[in-house]
Amino acid sequence: MNRITIITILAIGLAFGGCHRKPAKEGDFTVKDVHIPQTAEGLSAKDAEKMPVIEFETKTYDFGDVVEGEKLTYAFKFKNTGKSNLIIYSSEATCGCTTSQPPKAPVRPGESGEITVTFNSEGQKGKVQKRILVGANTYPAETILMITANVSSSK
Repeated sequence: MNRITIITILAIGLAFGGCHRKPAKEGDFTVKDVHIPQTAEGLSAKDAEKMPVIEFETKTYDFGDVVEGEKLTYAFKFKNTGKSNLIIYSSEATCGCTTSQPPKAPVRPGESGEITVTFNSEGQKGKVQKRILVGANTYPAETILMITANVSSSK
């Protein structure tokens, strides 16, 4: 057999072998978990009650008085009180001085998670307020988190 025939046979074998999927386990992430939140108001009451619900312990946090240049971190804790997996698909701050890190995996009903927010006070002065826009498969689709701080050049 020549090389091309062998390579072709191997490629076909890998293609068909790669198609085998493990059966899903209860609670695994599925395509059904991804809702279109913008159309949630058109859902029937029965379908709407199956959606995930994100409940934060608090949506605002004040770092208080800080010295310019400090990097501060806070974890916004939440719980999925809905009836399907919660998927956070974005978490973006309003400026480059603030970053956020949402969970990468879906959060199952009844489970908790956190979004870690880091604020770099370098170049900031006085009372500052930064927003973090969280996008998820919930209704409404977006939640706003807020951090504040009073930044001074020295303590």
